[in-house]
Amino acid sequence: MIDIVKLNIKELFLISLIALVPTFLIWLIFYLRLPSFWSIPLPQNGMATIVSNYDGPLYMIVSKSLYAADVIKGFQFTLPVEYYAAHFPLFPLLIRLFSPALGTPYSMLVITLASSILCLYFFNKLAKIYFNSNESLWLTLIFSLFPARFLIVRSVGSPEPLFLAGVIASIYYFNKKNFWLAGLWGMVATFTKSPGILLFMAYVAYAFLPKIKNTVSKIYPILLIPLALVGVFLIFNVRLNDFWAYFHSGDNIHLIFPPFSIFNYSAPWVGTFWLEEVIFVYLLGAYGLIQLIKSEKSLGVIPWFVGIFFVTTLMVSHRDIIRYSLPIVPFLYLAYGNTVLKKEFKFVLALLIIPIFLFSLAYISQNVMPISNWSPFL
Repeated sequence: MIDIVKLNIKELFLISLIALVPTFLIWLIFYLRLPSFWSIPLPQNGMATIVSNYDGPLYMIVSKSLYAADVIKGFQFTLPVEYYAAHFPLFPLLIRLFSPALGTPYSMLVITLASSILCLYFFNKLAKIYFNSNESLWLTLIFSLFPARFLIVRSVGSPEPLFLAGVIASIYYFNKKNFWLAGLWGMVATFTKSPGILLFMAYVAYAFLPKIKNTVSKIYPILLIPLALVGVFLIFNVRLNDFWAYFHSGDNIHLIFPPFSIFNYSAPWVGTFWLEEVIFVYLLGAYGLIQLIKSEKSLGVIPWFVGIFFVTTLMVSHRDIIRYSLPIVPFLYLAYGNTVLKKEFKFVLALLIIPIFLFSLAYISQNVMPISNWSPFL
């Protein structure tokens, strides 16, 4: 038992390093207020650049206001009050919980860091079912860096790490037939971001397969997931006087029919015809899904979740398609695991670390909300 405890502590320490070191290196560049790095011009606002990255300030406003219209209107942004219903409550509630000790901006960053560790911890637990300990740790390292968009959301104020932690943990426990923990972590995911409800859809689809119909009566704890969504809508009903406020939040819901509408360059959240990399995102997602379906490993509900989520990404009309696809990335690593664990891929990753880091700096430096008065956020 002592050896097992030591091993878990060692793994947790390594996972924490994997989560924190890349983020701290990115922060260091901005903290030092370097005018440029590797010829990339950088803003001179220090850590304010990190804190003001989208959509961090909006979540801080929710944290401060708890969706109260009069408080929201005290901030400088001209967004309608209903817009904030697209920002689900768990992440801002956690920010609010720790803000008396840390201040709202740094509470947001600490919650993001802690969520990143939690996300990578559960990914490592999931990977260890299908790979040995060293391989799963390597996969965790690779996942922490690639795609670069995941490193970015882990380095600014963002609910994505918490959402992914809830998704991975829920699926991990569902496959372990611990349906209460699957339901509770599904609640975490759904209280954090609306796509958490897709977990429930995947569980229902999987449970009614002919081979496992006998488990239907046992999985009732997954009802906690839709109950969480109802709970969020009840909060909106009380605070915004609109149970359906999420659906009235403006152009925050980017699911468009027909599929592939992202190639409409005139769409408001697309705005460019430079979109060829979207095809590569679809390629990796579709081929990875096929590999999961064909896999001889006991993947349980994973192919169902990836399949349902991947279909929804085909409907997303938003330039940031990689961020919308992040919830399936950890499971695609199970599909491509044998490839990315090869020595050749490790050499490729070593080469990619530099462009990943440079892209992250460039993206963060430009993806900022203009804030002229910080006092309401403090």
